[in-house]
Amino acid sequence: MKKIFHLSTCNTCQRILKELDLPGTFEKQDIKSDEITAKQLDHMKALAGSYEALFSKRAKLYQERGLKNESLSEEDYKQLILEHYTFLKRPVLVNDDEIFIGNSKKVVAAAKNSLHA
Repeated sequence: MKKIFHLSTCNTCQRILKELDLPGTFEKQDIKSDEITAKQLDHMKALAGSYEALFSKRAKLYQERGLKNESLSEEDYKQLILEHYTFLKRPVLVNDDEIFIGNSKKVVAAAKNSLHA
């Protein structure tokens, strides 16, 4: 799979998309208008090692619901991500058997190297 899961209304995602200069073989999925499926999430989890690795603890809903005070299981993380796009740490780039999660400079640099190696 060659795909990037992003949010079109997120300035950071848009900046990273430009910076990555994705090859034409990549599919872009706006997770707000085209929700993540359980199958896609399971594939990302297989590459990432856990649902928690894909989960954004910076999401507004995470704070509003007081989730930091709860002990969340892997199944909880999965259900929350499927329930609302804001819980996915963005962007998520899948380049065949590699996955790059989030917007840290280190992650973006590694994704760039993978794409243009």
